[in-house]
Amino acid sequence: MSDSMAHLRRKISTAGDLQSVVRTMKAMAASSVEQYERSVLALHDYYHTIELALSASFRKSNLTFAVEHSTTRPTTGTRSAIVFGSDQGLVGQFNDVIVDYAIETLAALPGKLDVWAVGERVHGRIADSGLTLQGLFQVPNSVKGIAPLVDRIQIDFTTQRIEDYSTPVYVFHNRPQSGSLYEPVHLRLLPLDTKWQQSLSKLPWPNKQLPEVFGSGLMTLKSLIHEYLFISLFRACAESLASENASRLAAMQRADKNIDELLETLRTAFHRQRQGSIDEELFDVVSGFEAFSSAHHK
Repeated sequence: MSDSMAHLRRKISTAGDLQSVVRTMKAMAASSVEQYERSVLALHDYYHTIELALSASFRKSNLTFAVEHSTTRPTTGTRSAIVFGSDQGLVGQFNDVIVDYAIETLAALPGKLDVWAVGERVHGRIADSGLTLQGLFQVPNSVKGIAPLVDRIQIDFTTQRIEDYSTPVYVFHNRPQSGSLYEPVHLRLLPLDTKWQQSLSKLPWPNKQLPEVFGSGLMTLKSLIHEYLFISLFRACAESLASENASRLAAMQRADKNIDELLETLRTAFHRQRQGSIDEELFDVVSGFEAFSSAHHK
């Protein structure tokens, strides 16, 4: 076998090994997309239930006053943001899209800005932009890891005295759309101001029987607010992870297609050289036979 054919054979083998890895990653990404999408769908009804419970609580004027009193305290002028990205690569423009969107949105807000990043890749992009980074959280690798992450975020915020319901907090993440598409979105998580309360109190009740809050109304309201903040962060993380894996799946599909095309090119070149080598060997055999025949007849 000639050196060029041996080189082509090695390249075909390497490309085949790479394709096996890509297809494994593609299968893992597809499986992850499914579990995170199921999680997002499951959260929808629960999130709406929490909103209805808050709406019922805010219908009581005394509870509304209690929350308003705690949310109308003067703020320090500092605003905070949480940006969800990825720890790993092979996700196309996933991190660039959300960071560019966050920078553009936050640039229009006044006051000092502190940013928390979820994911090493997005942390690096934010650091390069010059924004003030206050912390880095690791991206969970399963649905079960989202709740502990949200707990750590809330603990960190409590330590920084942010979760007092008055400091403005914004959450940025990518939200999945049909197929492998996603779009950057943001949510104003805090403050829980009068406008937020009024929007919830106007939610239509699903039936004609008006709700009633039992027990300590203020304690119930505080528990519901804590759950509202928790589920908002949980949903943002789940949607970001679904978008990340959809982006990775699309990247792996493109890589798989490119490797297929490369393998086809390499195999065509290999077969062409192999056929040329066979033709050359046959020509040598025929030439040798003719030379032998001529010498024998003499």
